[in-house]
Amino acid sequence: MRGTRWLLLVAIVAIISGLGLTYRAQKKILQAQSPPKPQKLASDLNSSAEGWSYSTTDGQRTKVAISAKDFFEAKDSSRIDLKQVNLKLFNKAGDAYDLVTSEAATFFKNDHRFHSEGEVQITLAVPKDKPPAHTLVSIKSSGVDFDTETGQANTDRASSFAFEHGTGSSTGAFYDPASRVLTLKNDVKLDWKPVGPRAKPMKIEAGTLYYREAESEIWLKPWGRMTRDTTVIEGNDATIKLQEVPGEKDGATKKVLRSIEATKAHGSDSEPKRKLQYSAEHLLVNFNDDGDAEKVLGDAGSQLVSTSDSAETSIAARHVDLSFDTSSGDSVLTGVTGEGNAVVTSKPLPVAGRPIGETHILRSEKLDMKMRPGGREIETVAAREPGSLEFLPNLPIQHHRTLTGRDMLIAYGPQNRVESFKAVDVHTQTEPTPEEKKRNRVTSATSSKLMEARFDPKTNHIATIDQTGDFTYEEGDRKARAAKGSMDAGHNLIVLDTNARMSDATGMTSADHIRMDQLTGNFTAEGSVNSSRMPEKDKKKNSEMLSGDEPLHAQARRMDSSNHNKKLHYEGNVVMWQGANRIQADVVDLDRDKHTLIADGNVLTNLWEEPKDPQKKKTTVPVLTEVRAKRLVYTETDRQALYTGGATLKQPNMQVTSTQLRAFLSEAGADSRLEKAIADGDVHIHKTGKLVTYNGTSEHSEYYTKDQKVIMTGGTPTMTDSRGQKIEGPGGLTYYANDDRLIVNRSEQQPANSLIQRKK
Repeated sequence: MRGTRWLLLVAIVAIISGLGLTYRAQKKILQAQSPPKPQKLASDLNSSAEGWSYSTTDGQRTKVAISAKDFFEAKDSSRIDLKQVNLKLFNKAGDAYDLVTSEAATFFKNDHRFHSEGEVQITLAVPKDKPPAHTLVSIKSSGVDFDTETGQANTDRASSFAFEHGTGSSTGAFYDPASRVLTLKNDVKLDWKPVGPRAKPMKIEAGTLYYREAESEIWLKPWGRMTRDTTVIEGNDATIKLQEVPGEKDGATKKVLRSIEATKAHGSDSEPKRKLQYSAEHLLVNFNDDGDAEKVLGDAGSQLVSTSDSAETSIAARHVDLSFDTSSGDSVLTGVTGEGNAVVTSKPLPVAGRPIGETHILRSEKLDMKMRPGGREIETVAAREPGSLEFLPNLPIQHHRTLTGRDMLIAYGPQNRVESFKAVDVHTQTEPTPEEKKRNRVTSATSSKLMEARFDPKTNHIATIDQTGDFTYEEGDRKARAAKGSMDAGHNLIVLDTNARMSDATGMTSADHIRMDQLTGNFTAEGSVNSSRMPEKDKKKNSEMLSGDEPLHAQARRMDSSNHNKKLHYEGNVVMWQGANRIQADVVDLDRDKHTLIADGNVLTNLWEEPKDPQKKKTTVPVLTEVRAKRLVYTETDRQALYTGGATLKQPNMQVTSTQLRAFLSEAGADSRLEKAIADGDVHIHKTGKLVTYNGTSEHSEYYTKDQKVIMTGGTPTMTDSRGQKIEGPGGLTYYANDDRLIVNRSEQQPANSLIQRKK
């Protein structure tokens, strides 16, 4: 019995032991299969986890979605520390979001603020349900704060960014998704790589940059600088406008640079043979799809300066408009328009082997400049409204000229050399050179309806000037007018055509055509010449051949004047007169310095004799003395007029012919112009008396006006009358016309004389 109990006890123990072993073995198996026991939380944490996410909604639209690989929430705080963070800030439509990624960030739930101390990358406008059509704008920075309510992102640290057409950097950045404005705060640098096969990169620099995505605008404040190839534009408060245009291949839109606008701006374009500079208080530059400048518009204080190897040309105005040709892939300047007190200044630069020309300054309310092909040189400058053109001398031999008119056009040749100038309703003023002032030259002035000037290509000086339509000229007391006036600057000649007229203090000349030396005043007049010369102020210098105290008039086919109108030459049916006295001849030369008058060919002089006393004039009939000859030489010093080549003197009732005739004029104040006349060579005298006509011959004859006495000598003086009587006086004959007395003078061979007394 005891044995049985013991066996039972042993069996029970064995069973219990087996159960224990089985339990322990099973327990180990279960322990191995159960999850590990969580570590104990840090004392400053409420919770932690992996695969954390957070979002906020506005109705059915998700506003913010944050996800992280690791999540740590601080105890008694709304701060959450995240690892490998993705933050999505959705737009109002919910079809796109701005993506923020960071290795580590802190989320402050109560403040709706997200901060990343380390590197952050922001990608703007990521499509929600489709891949992006182009490279998206992305920004890299650190120390970034995000407002999960507004979606605004901000940092003051160095930032870099990339977009579809370039990259850039700045110090500090701010982005507001509501307004879609990206602000790059300081030291902005952007490298723009526009699309297009001919597009050239552009570098943009600014103090602060605002990228306004909704308006497709970039603002540069307070200053900005844009550099493209050789072109630089900079100014204050600049605005760059972009435009979406269809892509050429896939049809997707792309943004191209369309314009740059700035204040207090200036720009430059430098090429090997030309430099272009422009500035304005307000500047607008328009670009084509390839980024080439098509238009530059400047307002308020606008100025353009173009410098080539041979000239510097500037245009200034309230508004300046520059046009460019972009067909070659470059911006080639084609034209410039200036409006509002526009001024174009063309200053020549020294060129080897060529004297420097004048500086030209053209002023008008509006000016248009057209460039030659290539855009480096000027082709024309036009001013349709009234304006002025000023020539500033750069050499002592050049004149300072000022011209006013309208519809002015300057044409240029190679190397910006002026070729020609045209204008309407022109007035000019030319100042003498310093050397000319020493010779008492004074300022000259002209006017006309039309004007055209041509320039010497070798010197760039004015070569010729043509002025038509009521041309006038004035220089001191020298004046001229004609239908047309031309100037040959190289020879200092002025030519007047059609109804030409010129005058000075010494007299006046009119003709069909007048050619004048501007330096000396010498001139030649041709065709229907009419002239008048004033008497000398010193009466002792007056020629007494005609009437020294009256103006001397003349008509001829041609006239030459020299030595300040003191030496005059007339030819071709010359008629010269003072008062009633006149000279006719083929040619007449008058020298006022030598006090001589010479007439040649068909000479005819008419001298009227009458008393100087006004009372005697009333009762005395003037007497005409007419002399014809081939040639006349008059000398004022002895008041002698020598007629040669066959002379004929006529007075009432008397005519004297001879080979030559010397007429001696009376002193000033005498009642008779003719004092005496001496005839030599084959002398013939015809006298008509009251009852009898006389004809006398001799080799020498003297006629005295006061006594009306004729002395005939030489050869065998002979006198016949109409009654058939003939008287010879080898010793000479003396005839008194007043009482028809004839005296036969005695000679050695015939000492006796006879006297024939005729009854009255």
